Amino acid sequence: MPSVYSRPRRLGLFAFAVLLCGCDPGDRPDTISIATAGTGGVYYLLGGALAESWSRELPDRIAVAEVTGGSVENLNLLSRAQVTVAFSMGTNADQALRGIGPFVGTGGIEVRALAALYPNVLHLVTLEGSEIETLQDLRGRRVSVGAPGSGTEVAARTLLEANGIGYEAFSPQRLNFNESANALRDGQADAAFWSVGPPAGSLLDLATVRSVRIISLLPGERERAGAADPTLRSHTLLAGTYPGQIEEVATLATPNVLVVRADMPEELAWELTRVLFESLPELSQVHPAAGGITPAYTLENSPIPLHPGALRYFRDLGLPIPRSLEGH
Repeated sequence: MPSVYSRPRRLGLFAFAVLLCGCDPGDRPDTISIATAGTGGVYYLLGGALAESWSRELPDRIAVAEVTGGSVENLNLLSRAQVTVAFSMGTNADQALRGIGPFVGTGGIEVRALAALYPNVLHLVTLEGSEIETLQDLRGRRVSVGAPGSGTEVAARTLLEANGIGYEAFSPQRLNFNESANALRDGQADAAFWSVGPPAGSLLDLATVRSVRIISLLPGERERAGAADPTLRSHTLLAGTYPGQIEEVATLATPNVLVVRADMPEELAWELTRVLFESLPELSQVHPAAGGITPAYTLENSPIPLHPGALRYFRDLGLPIPRSLEGH
């Protein structure tokens, strides 16, 4: 199999790279393919901005953001060397490394982090006037649990099953963010989950045409979910995050992680990490969630070890590296 680090994945990208650099095929730039998620989420927005930064700052590289189903699909693509970099929820990155959950039978996927990005916040959304007031009220309802292969579905299932609610207790709909917003708007769903860096564009759009309500999770519900997934932490969604949201929402969050294969060349991982952090002002203009991306957040929150190239970047900054992030 050709190396994902040295060969474009598609003829169209190859032709574009040749035209862009005005060079013959033997001198073409290498392609960095970035697995993101659906177009209604933050991964896709930040992935596109990162692609621009990496393409500009690394002259021998062309980076391309790709639409995918989300974290689980991204990690499987990465394991097959079909993409170079993947956005992932911390939950899924940890599961892939340990070969559990959706990755049972893989023997574990050798993934490493370039950076932990920002909290991915679980939203349980219904419309104002709905009879759904608590998690338990989802029983017997039509509920979007997220797209197949998405981190949203993994987070939703973890929360639900930890609190005694299996899929048989309601009518599950496996919709992406835009589809979930449309289903709520049109009365085709009673509630929907988002796991995303707030504010979610698709949810902002919904809140401009319908009054939405985000359900708070009870302390016991959060504790049980945290016991099932140690990457989950209690999180407060601040009032005013969405139009009409006048109260804080008690929920859960897991760190988002930018993930690569362990066999990525160290120099490339160092370059990608360096440009990521040098591009933060631009990324923050694309989405406010990028304001949470800092070296300190990575070192305090990454659920998987860092790639040696990323470790080198943080050591160059003179930062102490937790032993758990050094890998083996």
